[in-house]
Amino acid sequence: MSEQRPTRRKTAVGRGPHEGPTAALYVYCVGFSDSLAPLVGEGGPGAIEDAAPLELVGEGGLAAVVSAVPLADYGEEGLKARLADAAWTATRALRHERAVEHFARRAAVVPLRFGTIYLKRESVARMLAERAASLRAALARVEGREEWGVNLYVSRAVLRGEVERVSPRLRELAERAAASAPGQAYLLRKKIEAARDEETRAETRRAAAEAERRLRAVSEAAARLRVLKDEAAGQGEVAARLAFLVPRARFEEFRAAAEAVAADYAPLGFRLELTGPWPAYNFVAPGDEERLGVRG
Repeated sequence: MSEQRPTRRKTAVGRGPHEGPTAALYVYCVGFSDSLAPLVGEGGPGAIEDAAPLELVGEGGLAAVVSAVPLADYGEEGLKARLADAAWTATRALRHERAVEHFARRAAVVPLRFGTIYLKRESVARMLAERAASLRAALARVEGREEWGVNLYVSRAVLRGEVERVSPRLRELAERAAASAPGQAYLLRKKIEAARDEETRAETRRAAAEAERRLRAVSEAAARLRVLKDEAAGQGEVAARLAFLVPRARFEEFRAAAEAVAADYAPLGFRLELTGPWPAYNFVAPGDEERLGVRG
């Protein structure tokens, strides 16, 4: 169904060198036109493809950072085939992230996920117009703020040892096993092993919850991120991945709180890693950011 729209003031943007029937527009992020305009041009990062520069498509005071891309690679079928190439995907994902970070460090932006493509410039402008209210609300939410990541790692061996040392339940079971006949002692040792694993998991959950509670108190929002089953890294097993929306003016307070959490939990075998700043992917509301795919 067609719909009559009121006339809106638009930011004029020239047609890219490759735009046309054989090109599409790759979209990186959305912000306020006045904030983004000075950041486009020389001195910034390259686009996802070298042949076309970063530019803006504007509508009603909002603007999307875009670049022209070949439709053969970024159309529906072409993109699907390209994404199956791990090297191609990794290179483009890194270029995408560098571009988004460039703008996010200098202005409030709603970052879009890797692989957001529109076939026509008019479609990008229409998206900005139709979603203006939610985009403006998201931009207000992240203005003057950054996303920081916190990875909590645990040495399972160290934590198990500490749990066994301080747990009254495990001490009582160990004493009973030492005073029991061999058959009963064997059963009690199996019970001790299961109880130690249970208490180790419980202590890991408590540590993650406490880290989230303490760091949420010095930030504006927090998010629990997905941890793959049995995920591990060089620092140990991943106990939790957290994200926090931190006002730039409070970062030193946030970092001090993170260092205090790390110091408190180090004796139990936990290590805390602070990463960022990142574009605020985890703090735009559902629907504020586009998903991978090609749009008309």
